[in-house]
Amino acid sequence: MRILAIDPGEKNIGIAISDPSGTIASPLTILRHTARANDAAAIVRLAQEHYIGLIVMGQSIDEDGQPTIEGRRAARLAGAIRAQTQIPLVFWDESHSTQAAQQTRRIMGVSRQKRSGHLDDLAAAIILQSYLTAHTPKD
Repeated sequence: MRILAIDPGEKNIGIAISDPSGTIASPLTILRHTARANDAAAIVRLAQEHYIGLIVMGQSIDEDGQPTIEGRRAARLAGAIRAQTQIPLVFWDESHSTQAAQQTRRIMGVSRQKRSGHLDDLAAAIILQSYLTAHTPKD
């Protein structure tokens, strides 16, 4: 089953997708935020095009386990997505995904100048890989 992950941001929405076996995450695209209903419709279209069986929504939480302001914004986007599709949607902690994306680019040897670009799709892939790893059956 393919899984789609969302890294919701104030300006951009990072999207990542798993391989058909649901074990490896890859960046897919970045959507420019317009309006919640439009963003949800674009995400649902992507999910339908790629035969997605589950959507993982990145949600930032604070040290008490409560959604932050950004986390509440993610919950509102999730509500708009749920209103447009029957594909199951779950939340996953996105804490530090952007920092991990920056670190990944450094490790890959991407120059400082090129690292300043959008990281949203890579952050979504990090969120998704974290989810996939946590949900891989242990032998």
